Amino acid sequence: MKREALSSKIMILGVDGMDPRLTVKYMTEGKMPNVKKLMEQGSCREDLVLLGANPTVTPPMWTTLATGAYPMTHGITGFFRHSPNDLDVVQYNLDSRLCQAEQLWNVFAEAGKKTLVWHWPGSSWPPTSESENLYVVDGTNPGSVNMGTAQVESEFLVGASEAASDIRYLNQVVGDVSAPCVITGLEADSGADQLDLGAAFRSPDMNIILLKPEDGEGAREQPVDIVQSPIKPATGWAEAPEGAKEFIMLMSGGLLRRPCQIWCNAEGIYDSVAVFRSKKEKEPLVVLKEGKIYTNIIDKAIRGDEQIDVTRNMRLLRLTEDGSELKMWVSPANNIHDDSVFHPKRIYHEIAENVGYPVPTTQIGEHYYDLFKECTIDNWYETADWQSDSIKYLIENEEIEIIFSHFHNVDLEMHKIVHFMEGTTKAPAKFYQDMVEQVYRQTDYYVGKFLDLLEDNWTIMLVSDHAQVCSKNDPYYLGDLMGVNVRVMEDLGFTVLKKDKEGKELREIDWEKTKAIAIRENDIYINVKGRDKHGIVAPEDKYEVEEEVMTALYGYKHPETGRRCVALALRNKDAAVLGLGGPECGDIIYFTAEGYNWDHADGLSTTWGLHDTSLSPIFIGAGPGFKKGFRTKMMLRQVDVAPTMAVIGGVRMPRECEGAPMYSILTEEF
Repeated sequence: MKREALSSKIMILGVDGMDPRLTVKYMTEGKMPNVKKLMEQGSCREDLVLLGANPTVTPPMWTTLATGAYPMTHGITGFFRHSPNDLDVVQYNLDSRLCQAEQLWNVFAEAGKKTLVWHWPGSSWPPTSESENLYVVDGTNPGSVNMGTAQVESEFLVGASEAASDIRYLNQVVGDVSAPCVITGLEADSGADQLDLGAAFRSPDMNIILLKPEDGEGAREQPVDIVQSPIKPATGWAEAPEGAKEFIMLMSGGLLRRPCQIWCNAEGIYDSVAVFRSKKEKEPLVVLKEGKIYTNIIDKAIRGDEQIDVTRNMRLLRLTEDGSELKMWVSPANNIHDDSVFHPKRIYHEIAENVGYPVPTTQIGEHYYDLFKECTIDNWYETADWQSDSIKYLIENEEIEIIFSHFHNVDLEMHKIVHFMEGTTKAPAKFYQDMVEQVYRQTDYYVGKFLDLLEDNWTIMLVSDHAQVCSKNDPYYLGDLMGVNVRVMEDLGFTVLKKDKEGKELREIDWEKTKAIAIRENDIYINVKGRDKHGIVAPEDKYEVEEEVMTALYGYKHPETGRRCVALALRNKDAAVLGLGGPECGDIIYFTAEGYNWDHADGLSTTWGLHDTSLSPIFIGAGPGFKKGFRTKMMLRQVDVAPTMAVIGGVRMPRECEGAPMYSILTEEF
């Protein structure tokens, strides 16, 4: 039966990590007027909740939103997938070739609709249809467009002072980085012992043994590179204003030098920093003043033996009036020629020419108000402008009719602060709570960039994959998505580490003594003889060992609170009731209890946290096909988004779709 479309133009406005509880709170307080306008124009639940599938983590849930299928069916069951080679090895899961269900964008494109898939981190890249109607932008990394492919240099802070004696480039500093121009002893705080998770993400096989929270998702502080440089009178320049001072900025890990001048105004107050390629140049790359991020600064970066054309953002954070001390932030550097994750490739160059290059992404300043506000928050505003302008450019110039879009600001920013909404020794609770509010105000700004589409008869669905919680208690070495969660399973006697001759534990599993391991966010594998490389559990004993593990998990108490840490533990076959199980899941699937979560991934989608946080995704639908100003009491489900979009767009359901149209909120009766 051919279905008549209710709307000819449809957009999924996806915001990763957007929380319905926090949105309702800020909307009620008048701080999210654009989301309120969208809600008033359309349909949703009063609490804005979309019943999420599980696990509550990015790749599986965006794949569910795209296919209408549960993870058990589409096969993307975690941020990483279990390697077939070893029980303690995982592999990166943002790869469309691993998806076992049909994506709705292919249905639309093959039905003749010009369809854009914009940075969708769930089975979108590489493109899986040869239709000329399909446009795909990235999807290889959740952070931002081109972050996973074009970034050639990490961000850093610059501290320059007349009191500094020499130039230093300090790698991966951990500690108080709020004033790099005056602090000393940074070498002692370097991140030399930090796991190189960046390298791990690029590796097809990752063996990460988690012995403490800092080893994985539990890391509570982001190391940052710091450049310290002395300020001197400007000498040897082709041209320098009277009274100018100078300092050297090191880039590319110290391999590249950029001389800088500090300028004073007519009143003799130093208020500008000019960055040059060399002292021979008369025109600077950029002139920085306080109070603004400067974007699309085209320069060079060095990687190996290669010099690469890059774009960076910069901000002058502080400059004393006498020019004796300053602090600057420099964003990561992105290769401006990298069009590898744009299909067709020409749209990268068209966007770069007409809108600008993709904005580099920052992850700095979680414990420092000014750094977080002026760098992380403000840089994401730049990304919001670039992304919305780019999508609208493609709508106008490519006549796009169907859009699956994703914006990662909430998730990436909240990872840095949501844990701390109760306060820390480094900053009071108000700091973190204010920053969370700033993130949601920013999201409202982004949503507002698309509201004019409603006037042009677009249908818009605002959705998220999950949200994030401020947990009451620190989790206890269970549920981290990065690798093998050792400590709880070690305490329970199922996982054993090897030791060296001196009795010091090694980051290596002792397989001769290990009956089971917890790996990824929700999976426990029994070490089965004949199935697994180092198996010791006889196949006929597997059922009893599963029972032993689940009983132990339910009985495990948090060492500080004495309360249970696990909400649910099921055999693989029983997890089908949650849409999990099958060959891509462990022998046991478990979820941590409310109040003992990281921030997402390990908890059930119905989990709540402190300060109005939750793990539930959000849903609002507005425009043709949706009732106007309607509130339903029915539960809307994540698997229902794709079939609802299909019904509104007048196309068939994706092949493996398990959801149903959201009957109660649609204008058409069924």
